Amino acid sequence: MKAIAIDAYGPADRLALRELPDPPVGPDTVLVRVHAAGVNPVDWKVREGHLAGAVPSHFPLVPGWDAAGVVAAAGPAVTGFAVGDEVIGYVRRDDIQYGTYAELVPAPERALADKPVQASWAQAAGLPLAGLTAYQALQLARTGAGDTVLVHGAAGGSGTSPSSSPGRSARTG
Repeated sequence: MKAIAIDAYGPADRLALRELPDPPVGPDTVLVRVHAAGVNPVDWKVREGHLAGAVPSHFPLVPGWDAAGVVAAAGPAVTGFAVGDEVIGYVRRDDIQYGTYAELVPAPERALADKPVQASWAQAAGLPLAGLTAYQALQLARTGAGDTVLVHGAAGGSGTSPSSSPGRSARTG
């Protein structure tokens, strides 16, 4: 598969388009054929090694945690998704190696949700991390249907996320 990868932490010029082996598909893993990948500030922090002490990393490392795509394969323990399903995902794993800047990404089933039908691939790929952050903030504020929320300093993906629900929440099986 083609992927954007790094072999060592450092500046953006370390990113390179590479041909890499297809990632493995574990028992509870969904292999997603990526149509679009989201870009978040955490991606440059990973690339520069700022998370190296907190999260195990393996090289070559493909950055990226947000994606929208189609299920290409599913492990035997996966019950909520099938080949051909359109999905979005915040593909944050316990280690960093197989990110979303690739043609294929292995995603834990718990990290995926249905792609909103009305969203383009690019819009859907920009939703997972920013949308989840905004959604969690609204939950913490105990907002509900019909509430009006004023957001001061709405910047970045979370502050500009649409007010409607991002679709069904991640399935648990």
